[in-house]
Amino acid sequence: MSFAENLVELRKYHDFSQEELADMIGVSRQTLSKYETGESLPDIEKCKHLANVFGVTIDDLISYDKKNEDNLGLGVPPKGKHIFGMVKVGDKGQIVIPVKARQIFDINPGDSIIVLGDEEQGIALIKEKGILEMLNSAMKMK
Repeated sequence: MSFAENLVELRKYHDFSQEELADMIGVSRQTLSKYETGESLPDIEKCKHLANVFGVTIDDLISYDKKNEDNLGLGVPPKGKHIFGMVKVGDKGQIVIPVKARQIFDINPGDSIIVLGDEEQGIALIKEKGILEMLNSAMKMK
């Protein structure tokens, strides 16, 4: 997908009219329309402002492609949220954590990972470091 397609999708997702979004970032509705048709591109400051309005990264605003199979057809994720694609469970229950996930979350060979589960939400993997104290206090709150 292109910047223009991401912009249209995010504007509609957030239920902004072209006029409202244009006012938020300090451009005319006609200029925003040109951004959305690909006829014109905003400068980096406008991109930064748009990314902040939508709560996404500039990189995702400009180049996120939901058609990429790793993104599972989902729209631009909020800043700090990631889609790493699909992984298969091996015969012994093992999974391979995608390289990008290991890099972002600094997961290295030999690290311990805690597997959490919620029967309604699913499974989460969290690095052991510093989480045990948080889990103990969370369990006591119930």
